[in-house]
This record gives sequence, C-alpha cells and structure tokens, in this order.
Amino acid sequence: MKHLFWLTTFLFFHQISMAQYLPLYSQIPNHTATANDESAVYNDAGILIISKVSQPAYHFYRVKEDTVQRPCVIICPGGGYSVLAAGHEGSDVALFLNSIGINALVLKYRIPNKNNQPDPSLAPLQDLQQAMYLARHNAAAWGILSDKIGVLGFSAGGHLAASLSSHYMDLKIDNPNRISLRPDFQILLYPVISFQAFGHKGSADNLVGAGATAEQLRYFSNEHWVNSQTPPAFIIHAKDDSTVPVKNALVYHQALQQNGVSSFLHLFEKGGHGFGMTNKQSEEQWPDLLKQWMLNIRLIER
Repeated sequence: MKHLFWLTTFLFFHQISMAQYLPLYSQIPNHTATANDESAVYNDAGILIISKVSQPAYHFYRVKEDTVQRPCVIICPGGGYSVLAAGHEGSDVALFLNSIGINALVLKYRIPNKNNQPDPSLAPLQDLQQAMYLARHNAAAWGILSDKIGVLGFSAGGHLAASLSSHYMDLKIDNPNRISLRPDFQILLYPVISFQAFGHKGSADNLVGAGATAEQLRYFSNEHWVNSQTPPAFIIHAKDDSTVPVKNALVYHQALQQNGVSSFLHLFEKGGHGFGMTNKQSEEQWPDLLKQWMLNIRLIER
C-alpha cells in the first residue's frame, strides 16, 4: 500500500509538471500533422524520459512574480536526439537556477522524425531558435533581462545549444521583429560538439541520418563555426566518458580560445556520461562551479 501511495503521488506531480508545458508555436514550421504519440515515463533509474515529441513546448520557471528583471537560461535536455531526459537534465536544473536568481525555460524540442517533419535535421534547431525568440520577445512581461539570455544543454542537448551558438544568424524560423537569436552565453554539460569521427554517431544518425552528406555533417560539427562573436562558454565533461568522448569538449574549448572567446573548461577525472546535476564520482560538483562562473561574469550578484 505504501508503494502504491508513493507511486500515485509521483504520477500526480508528474502530470501537473507536464501540464505546465505550453505550445512553442501557434503554427509549427517544418511539420506534417500526424497523431501525437508522445509519451513520458520514468525509467528504472527514476529519470523522466519523454519520447516521440512532435509538438514542441516549453515550461517557464520564473524566480518570482515581481517587477525585477533577471537573467534567463534556456535548457535543452539530452537524449541522443532520440528521447529527452527531461528531469535530471531539465526541471531539476531549472529549480537550481531559480535558487540562485536565474529564470529558466525548459525546452521540449522535437525528436527528429521523417514521418512528421519534412526536414528532421532542422526541427530541434528551429525549436531552440523559437525559444530564444519567445524569451527575448516576452522579456519585459516575463521578468527577463533581454541581454542576459543563455542556453544550457546536456549531451545532444549540448550539441543543440552549441548549434544555436554557432548558427544564430542562419534563421530557420520566422522572425518578423528581427530579434537577435544569439545567446549571450552557453553552458555545455558533456556535450556532443562534432559529427566528425570523434563525435557521437547515435546523435548524428538520429539528427541527419546515417546517409548524411559531408556538407550536413560539417554544418552540425560546431567546432568549425566558432568565430569572435560566438558566445562565451562554460563547459563540463568527464575524462572517462565512453559515450561522448571528452575530445568534443576539448576541440570546442580550443576553437573558442583561438577566436578570443572566453571559455571555462572543467574536466572531471571520473563521472562517465549522463550524470545530470550530481557527479557521484566527484566531491566537486558543477553547479557550484557554474554559480562561481556566473558571479565572475556578473550574471548574478553575491
């Protein structure tokens, strides 16, 4: 009976959380209408997994309903472009950011699927561009500082965040107000950066397809597109990550530095991949490092 009580409570709060997601668009671009097969379940590790996302949405976490404008971070959960790990790489992160005075927006971006997207490779980037558009367009009403909006992503979500940071001028959505889609900063946790040999084949296959052209693979290899206007970065990776090699973080950090862009890189000796908010194999934790980095660049005050 006790187990049933906790399961019922767990599902109740999960349903409330999911209900707070709002549609990202009034009309979804690059979209073919099909049945909505989206599902959300907790896996054996207690991680919330959302799959088959065809109708993108967002959940905005505001620090406080007041007149103060604060920075905002758009969060892209990981999942190899096959699912979204929306709990420990989504809502949990938003609550932490709120606790240090940062607004947060968790993005439920589309999973690439040729059955409901004419060009599956562009759907996630379109959704992140739209999230950035909404955050800046609604900055005054949502209590956001429009010049302090960043992106944060884990694994494939890190690839997505880095893709916007690299391709913010290449518009994939309607932008009638000509709002800048450039993030002011980027936070990347064990990110996929490249679709070259040292990248992550699963993410590449899911986003651009196993038969992708060399041009497509280069476009989504973000180390090639860094320039002096690329947003400053905070990057975390574990040296023993056997899923997404640490070389992804190293080459991106190097490209940023070579172009005069501020980049903070911290490598855990151990931690593997997908540890979310807490690396159980390290006494040092990245949320503490992130808070200090935000203090250093004056995103937040003491």
